[in-house]
Amino acid sequence: MELPAKIGKYELEEFLGGGMSHVYRARDTVIGRTVAVKILTEAGCQDQEAKARFLAEARMAGNITHDNVLSIYDFGEDEQHRPFMVMELLRGQDLRHAIKSGQTGDQKAKLKIALQVARALEYIHTQKIIHRDIKPENIHLNTMGGVKLMDFGIAKTEGLNMTRAGYVLGTPYYMAPEQVMGQDVTDQVDVYSFGILLFELMTGGKPITGDSVERIFYSILNEPLNLEPMRQAGVSSAICDLVARCTEKSAAARPQGFSPICADIERAIADVDAPTLMLQAPTLVLPTRGPTPAPAPTPTPGRPGWLLPLVLLLVVVLGVGVFWAIGRKPKTVEDKTTVTVEPALPKTLATPTGEMVLVPQGPFLFGENKETISLPAFYIDKTEVSNKAYGDFCTATNYKLPKDFPKDQPDFPVVNVSFVDAQEFATWAGKKLPTGHQWEKAARGAEGWMYPWGSEKDSTRANVKAKAEPPLPLRPVTDFANGASPFGALNMLGNVWELVNQTGSPSNTELKRFLTRMKPPPTAQDKWYEIRGGSSSEPLMDGQIWDSTHVPWNWKSENIGFRCVKDPPKDGGQGK
Repeated sequence: MELPAKIGKYELEEFLGGGMSHVYRARDTVIGRTVAVKILTEAGCQDQEAKARFLAEARMAGNITHDNVLSIYDFGEDEQHRPFMVMELLRGQDLRHAIKSGQTGDQKAKLKIALQVARALEYIHTQKIIHRDIKPENIHLNTMGGVKLMDFGIAKTEGLNMTRAGYVLGTPYYMAPEQVMGQDVTDQVDVYSFGILLFELMTGGKPITGDSVERIFYSILNEPLNLEPMRQAGVSSAICDLVARCTEKSAAARPQGFSPICADIERAIADVDAPTLMLQAPTLVLPTRGPTPAPAPTPTPGRPGWLLPLVLLLVVVLGVGVFWAIGRKPKTVEDKTTVTVEPALPKTLATPTGEMVLVPQGPFLFGENKETISLPAFYIDKTEVSNKAYGDFCTATNYKLPKDFPKDQPDFPVVNVSFVDAQEFATWAGKKLPTGHQWEKAARGAEGWMYPWGSEKDSTRANVKAKAEPPLPLRPVTDFANGASPFGALNMLGNVWELVNQTGSPSNTELKRFLTRMKPPPTAQDKWYEIRGGSSSEPLMDGQIWDSTHVPWNWKSENIGFRCVKDPPKDGGQGK
């Protein structure tokens, strides 16, 4: 539309964007208010269902008045009979962009965002409205941290249901199991979606991933939510438990409505505030021990009038002096607060099974879309576990050596080990297998590099083959120092695939790959674990550092190894 243009009393000044409908910044020429005008396009008008939804949204949202719900001021049709609605103009960004840019604040700020969303949903449910599409894109944050719930385009109200039989509405990642199954929805679908949104808000990443809608739906219907990323991000156990309850497969098992959810979040915010409030209002507590001051002497005739105050002052000074003499100081709130300065963690940690390097605490960019995720500090093996280290484990525990174990290659990575074998070694070594998040942060750093060494595609920095070459032989775990990650870990790409403690469901391709390789063949219900980083059997690829594949829990291969992680020692550790 050529601007400026006018619809009724609204003067359109700037095109803001849109798809089936276009949104403009506009001015109400009667009262001078700046507003947003959303107009259904001609293509949208040709789709009778889209037009019906547009009008239903305008009528539905127009009857909602709440601080945390986008206000609809007016609606009607223009001269071309295109429906439009007039809304408050929002400034700021949607929650999706805020999460990606790390602008959601600390845990308390995130909980305040979640509480406002929950209050908005609590209100619309009292109006017999089910939103059905709760996701970060439909939550708007203004510059002051205020929240607005938007987009009632597929909302369902009592007595109105425009969904065709067998047609599923919603955004796959946030859909409740009953939505996926096409069953009748209740307001409990919003409770489920809110739980997924809360997980993503607190961690920066989605709890459910998949490369197809079918894979996502399989996870929603069959797999429990993995709350470990929330714990690693330092989220309180109360909020972790709330997410678990909101995302129960059964609608009946979830919190019944948003009133209890709001109460849980309010308590969590109070728990965050509690230590701060105590420090903000220190209260002096007078001594409870010490000599009792003598009763004030009764003045007698002829005694000077100034003598009594002087005697009282001397008694108080004497009492305080004796109290301090016996080592008791007046107690204040500040006495109850112990400030502990954590010792700086050493950059490396020596262990009997090899040197480890520090991955500091803080956020990093994860996955293909570089989502911001925060992790506590941890140590990771500088190299893949070597034959020497694994041989020592087998000797000490009488554990069976891997197939074709090369005792004459102590510095090469151990292979032909399953996830169970790797886990047994890690337990013996006082370590753990890394999660997918830990492995990726150690490999690509906080900035989300394409390769451990940066953004330059250089196959000389890793043990990877050229596309036309056969697989290359393995190399010692200490090779390719010029391909070290930002934290100093070697061979994070190439040499051998590395097992990580991240379960998932196999794709159809992965499942078929193992059906003829294993007896008995694995099933999709078996435990499948991620392997990361590629090997010398693959060429260097752009997405290799964030991509993964899955193998059964008991699968062993000549190009799969592992490395371990370890929490920082509580005493600061010994390092260089």
